[in-house]
Amino acid sequence: MTVRVLRADERPAVPWKNGGGLTREIASSPSRAGMSDFVWRVSLADVAEPGPFSRFEGVDRIITLVDGPGMVLTFDGTSHTVAERYVPFPFPGEAATDCRLLGGPLVDFNVMVRRGRATAQVEIVRDRVALPALAGTTLLAVVLDGSAVLEASGPVLHRFDAALITDAPDETLKVSGTAALVTLTGTAAEG
Repeated sequence: MTVRVLRADERPAVPWKNGGGLTREIASSPSRAGMSDFVWRVSLADVAEPGPFSRFEGVDRIITLVDGPGMVLTFDGTSHTVAERYVPFPFPGEAATDCRLLGGPLVDFNVMVRRGRATAQVEIVRDRVALPALAGTTLLAVVLDGSAVLEASGPVLHRFDAALITDAPDETLKVSGTAALVTLTGTAAEG
């Protein structure tokens, strides 16, 4: 098992691709890939104003509201309300997507995968969860609220800290709060 702890206070805030907000990359593959060449990318974003989302051709996205009153995303002529915390919402990255805030700034959790090269599943976990050991799979555990600990290897994770895990036999994540467990397949892990 390989565990790499990724601390929240070590992530710089950078402008979105379209300049409309700030993002903090948690992990990507390949490591430090740009916006045009990542296979997968996981981040947290601060959204302070309404406006368009950046477009990503050939990318599947999953967005999860973490803090704030929520937003309405409109793409393909249809509006989708994302106002309940910790409910993952998938949508196509190439869609022209507009965001309307529902009363104020928010923080969202973003997972993006290059279609045909990787897949992602986001599960919101509370309490205790056994981490699967699947060949060719990378796990990323991100604490969204409270704290968590990897019981076998010991690191304690605080709010927005993450653990990038490969080959996880007999590992259990104990969560005191809420965490996102992202299962990434189709590519080797590079944090």
